[in-house]
Amino acid sequence: MDMKLELVAVPVTDVDRAKEFYVRAGFNADHDHAVSETVRFVQLTPPGSACSIALGLGLTGMEPGSLDNLQMVVADADAARADLLARGIEVSEVDDQPWGRFVFFSDPDGNGWALQQLPDWSAGAQAR
Repeated sequence: MDMKLELVAVPVTDVDRAKEFYVRAGFNADHDHAVSETVRFVQLTPPGSACSIALGLGLTGMEPGSLDNLQMVVADADAARADLLARGIEVSEVDDQPWGRFVFFSDPDGNGWALQQLPDWSAGAQAR
């Protein structure tokens, strides 16, 4: 049986500010619906991803900024870093490790993201 991770809630203090940040970072704004004054659902998807994030009101009991090291895979860490910088996103230098090359950034609440360029030896495993 397949199990596909398709949505991750990201806890934020200001939904509009977070939505603007993620759209500026290149995420697609898929959906924004206020069900009531206490429930709002905003879905955004990173480019090329099958998994989206959800921001909003009444979606999670997690503290804003409590997610650490959400990770996405990119083809080129240097290009991803340059793209985020061009979009006005504060981002780390590229961190070279034996298991990949990483770039880190955080949203306005401090939820942490890592972009990983897989090492050449794992590229074949990713294609499977």
